[in-house]
Amino acid sequence: MTHARIAVVLALAIAATACGSSAPTQGSVAVPSPTPASAIAATATPTAAPTAAATTAPTAKPTPEPDYDKQPDVPDDVDAYIKVCIQTERAIRDLNITGKKLTWYGWRQHLCYGQISDFPDFADPFIAAAPEDLRPAVKDNINAGKELRRLKGPTPKTFPDWKIVEAKPIDALMGFYKEAEAKYGVHWSYLAAINLVETRMGRIRGLSSAGAQGPMQFMPGTWAAYGTGDVNDERDAIMGAANYLKASGAPKDMDRALFAYNRHIGYVNAIKLYADVMRRDESAYRGYHGWQVYYPTVKGIFHLAPGWTKPADD
Repeated sequence: MTHARIAVVLALAIAATACGSSAPTQGSVAVPSPTPASAIAATATPTAAPTAAATTAPTAKPTPEPDYDKQPDVPDDVDAYIKVCIQTERAIRDLNITGKKLTWYGWRQHLCYGQISDFPDFADPFIAAAPEDLRPAVKDNINAGKELRRLKGPTPKTFPDWKIVEAKPIDALMGFYKEAEAKYGVHWSYLAAINLVETRMGRIRGLSSAGAQGPMQFMPGTWAAYGTGDVNDERDAIMGAANYLKASGAPKDMDRALFAYNRHIGYVNAIKLYADVMRRDESAYRGYHGWQVYYPTVKGIFHLAPGWTKPADD
């Protein structure tokens, strides 16, 4: 038996990873249509050639500061899209950017890679345009999204029985990952990748006692065998996941261990790709921490913000 396979409905949400651009007609918080390329701040262009007497070159208007309290926009023009997404990758790796600004850039990164599901032709130009130091991460993130979309099944008609909460702080979660690595020998990046894919760093809390539970999604029987403490506690769940992975072959055979965690090769491949990104550059984890919860239904794709619970009439 697998440990705690993701509940079917959660796998569907993951397969829709990052939502794309379809705007639903009703629901909780809807994903807006992508911002037109013309809405991206551009430099000013003089309307007439300067005269010979001109001594000062035209001054470009500064790019306005984003509103970090609002959902980011991602363009649907390929050139503007690439510019925004590369700038986002740089911001995530800028250690001077913290707090809600960092969360906002992580959210925009999530939307950048989700855009690929609606505009697959953007993938190759994005990879080609990425600076050499960012290109492996861009390629791995795009391919991880493709792998997760292999898990997709029928689109749900109703919302899941979830509550959405705030993620624990970046440093707190990193401390738990590294504590588990020190005890069980499973590299922290695999634990972070599982936490990302399973519950968006613990944002998703399932309310059904019958299904998978906690930030690392354990079934009750597997938790009883490999977990200690509270399945809904981030530290306890991460330690339990590392224990289970070790019992299943990690760190020597990560493919086997990850397949035991979820018996789908697309899942295994995606976890490995996200982990590779973080192993090459630990600061990439900062972006993943900001990824949000999106859920596809027959009525559209919805952003489930912290505080969300299933509507009573759904």
